[in-house]
Amino acid sequence: MRIGELAGLIGVSTRAVRHYHHLGLLPEPERRANGYREYGLRDAVALARVRRLTELGLGLDEVRDVLADDAGRELHEVLAELDADLARQEEEIRSRRARLAAVRRQADAHGGLPAEGPVSDELAALFAQMARVSAAHPGPEPAIAVKEREVLALLESTGEAEGNKRMMELLGEAVAAPGAMQRMYEVYGLLDALAEAAADDPRVEAAARALADCIPEAVVAAVGGEEHWERAATESGGAFTAAYYAHFAPAQAQAVRRAMQLVAERAR
Repeated sequence: MRIGELAGLIGVSTRAVRHYHHLGLLPEPERRANGYREYGLRDAVALARVRRLTELGLGLDEVRDVLADDAGRELHEVLAELDADLARQEEEIRSRRARLAAVRRQADAHGGLPAEGPVSDELAALFAQMARVSAAHPGPEPAIAVKEREVLALLESTGEAEGNKRMMELLGEAVAAPGAMQRMYEVYGLLDALAEAAADDPRVEAAARALADCIPEAVVAAVGGEEHWERAATESGGAFTAAYYAHFAPAQAQAVRRAMQLVAERAR
């Protein structure tokens, strides 16, 4: 057989056959007097084996290792490794499809994805609740409300499942009381008004007290004691806490710090 006939018989390209020769995966056959390669049945069997191994997902280096081991021991090891890798890929695909289904549900339920999304169904529902309150609230949505959603989406994307579940439980507690979300939007408005203010503006204290009042006792007790809230009131809580306060204008950051101090006093 000529190279084209061999390639056609096995279902590969002549270029692939030449590449396999170059890599040493397929022995070079005898050549005719005119210089053309002459392939026989053994060459077809060897090429078919190479094709089957590559179709299983083995790389060409792995195929070379398998072919070099006539006893088949390495073939078993490589195939077991390949099977485990395929199992991992299947699990990843299932996980990605589950996340995609959740995103599609959000888009269908809320007329599109939140600007901060995709997020979990639970957080998407909270954002939808915020959108309803914002729509009923006079004037444009406070910029602080947008920042709040951005931070919540960030926390969820960097947190673990158990931590995210706990976060949603606490958020649920915070907005469970009638009118809680409406009061929170009033606080957002107070904080927005501080965007251009100095840190010692007298409105800072009023905004801080209003914010502290929005944190129910159940959340105060569940999150931690006085020390936790004291740390939250300063940048000693770590790099994230420092970045969080830097997210605000000076007077807004001061109001949030002061609110945490007021909550710490309640936690004593």
